[in-house]
Amino acid sequence: MKIKFLGAAENVTGSRFLVESDKSRILIDCGLYQEREFRSRNWEDFPVRPSEIDNVILTHAHLDHCGYLPKLVREGFKGKIFCTPPTAGIVQISLMDSAKIQEEDAEFKKRRHKRAGRKGAHPEIPLYTTKDAKNVFSRFEKVSYQQEIQISPGIKATLYDAGHILGSAMVELKINENGKEKNLIFSGDIGRWDRPILRNPTIFEKADFVFMESTYGNRLHEEKEPSLKKLQRIIVETKEAGGNIIIPTFAIERAQELLYDINKLLREDKIPHLLVFVNSPMAINVTEVFKEYPDYFDKEARALLKEGDCLFDFPLLKMTRTTAESKARNYIKGTSIIMAGSGMCTGGRIKYHLVNNIVRPESTILFVGYQAKGTLGREILERPKNVRILGQTYPVRARIEKINGISAHADKDELLRWVSGFQKQPEKIFIVHGEKEVSADFASTLRNKLKSEVIVPKYLQECSL
Repeated sequence: MKIKFLGAAENVTGSRFLVESDKSRILIDCGLYQEREFRSRNWEDFPVRPSEIDNVILTHAHLDHCGYLPKLVREGFKGKIFCTPPTAGIVQISLMDSAKIQEEDAEFKKRRHKRAGRKGAHPEIPLYTTKDAKNVFSRFEKVSYQQEIQISPGIKATLYDAGHILGSAMVELKINENGKEKNLIFSGDIGRWDRPILRNPTIFEKADFVFMESTYGNRLHEEKEPSLKKLQRIIVETKEAGGNIIIPTFAIERAQELLYDINKLLREDKIPHLLVFVNSPMAINVTEVFKEYPDYFDKEARALLKEGDCLFDFPLLKMTRTTAESKARNYIKGTSIIMAGSGMCTGGRIKYHLVNNIVRPESTILFVGYQAKGTLGREILERPKNVRILGQTYPVRARIEKINGISAHADKDELLRWVSGFQKQPEKIFIVHGEKEVSADFASTLRNKLKSEVIVPKYLQECSL
């Protein structure tokens, strides 16, 4: 039995873990690389023939965990894709949005290169198309939390609530090989305790091998209440300055939490009653999926629903589906809150809102989620003098703000809380899903606290289990 790290090894995105036994070969997650320095890996041949992979298990619906599926299927994968029902619904939306953006971006670059007299390479063609994305959907096998299933010969799998986004899962594998059973836990992205809408992350008592994320492994988040107060202050101050609040927003979970928080501030009359635009067809569609699965909410959110409160809707909220509606926003005078994707500014409508606001000192660019190294979002967050957007260079004059407390990722203390739940320390803990320095820092922290062997695997490294 062995595992090969095909992604999220000394980097955050591109989650792909190949588990092999004497009888089976399965893939945990099948994500896109989103950091600029690693995106070329999306275009490379997959390290193992897709036709030789029996099945895929998805932890959740973020693109860095599921976004490579259309290419995998196109290149020969014939198995099933196991995930929770909300994940299946959101992945379909996510993949269609991703394919559409890639088609549009490829066409845009092609026209730009033609005007500039440049001959482009693979960026002029999409990684996959909307047709490729649709071909994935028939392969979903929906699995409820805590339902043990036979995933492949000799391998059983159970999904548990990760508390990260709606339907997100931690994966427990029980692998029987030569009469011996080994227990593997893949954390996926670990969520947070006492957050709105979702339940707390699952704690495990035992495992032989643990594969654990480390995105915020050397940082602490702000507490929730200061985060709400900071959101309130930024909205009030930007309104007084006469600018817009531009929020690069992840369509899955972050958009819904922001709507929940803005709704709360409005109900308590703590912010001006501004127009709020959700300029993301994907975020709008995902919000509809949220409404389908209230049983996945925590007690607080379910209680509000019983009282008749609409968690994700309020007066002056405008859902912007079409491109024409999106462009029309630029002609509306006065301050408004604009939420648009993508969350790391790597594509989508957010780039156009950045172009219109990043040169305005009165406007605020507000980041509320993790910005991976090498993304446009991280570049802006580091407050450069100039930034290149859609092929043009713009001076950065807007106010740049960040709220960490809204993050859906566990911070250092919360990661330690999760790993400390094992009553018997695992034999080995593999640290994944973190920038190289962060993973190394967190691994060092664990080595000082636990007796387990702690490993930070490298890209394409293969380890026996």
